Amino acid sequence: MKFNIIKALEILNQTPNTLTSLLENLSDDWIINNEGGESWSPFDVVGHLIHGEKTDWIVRLNIILFEKDKQFQPFDRFAQFEASKGKSLQQLLVEFSELRAKNSIYINSLKLNEDQLDLTGIHPEFGQVSARQLLATWVAHDLGHIAQISRVLAKQYKNEVGPWVAYIPILKE
Repeated sequence: MKFNIIKALEILNQTPNTLTSLLENLSDDWIINNEGGESWSPFDVVGHLIHGEKTDWIVRLNIILFEKDKQFQPFDRFAQFEASKGKSLQQLLVEFSELRAKNSIYINSLKLNEDQLDLTGIHPEFGQVSARQLLATWVAHDLGHIAQISRVLAKQYKNEVGPWVAYIPILKE
């Protein structure tokens, strides 16, 4: 599918509701467990999404659109571990929803046109990237983390499903 800001906002606007519906009434056993090792729990992922709302997507879009120095600062992919301390998942879900609503209103207010979507900034690892690519990545990032949360939740019963594991691909990832 070719990038379209209206279609992108369909996903971006739905993500908070999706996560709230999936996670809000679950016990800690579901939300704080991960896949082992250095992997993230659903709680960690929501914190990561909040950090992105505050420091990544809109900040970088504004650099592309309005700054002379088009250089992006590196994104701290682990900042949520400190920022989420002492908060409940419910608090994180509300914060994420509020931030996303604010950012969505801002994106709509920009009334981005095709020329603006083709403007570029400089990513610290990838080099030149367009506003269109940034916004498309935001959508894919949301969907990737929704899939990640679903996988982490499913894997909590990986050892309990017995032979049906053969028919549940998410448990094999």
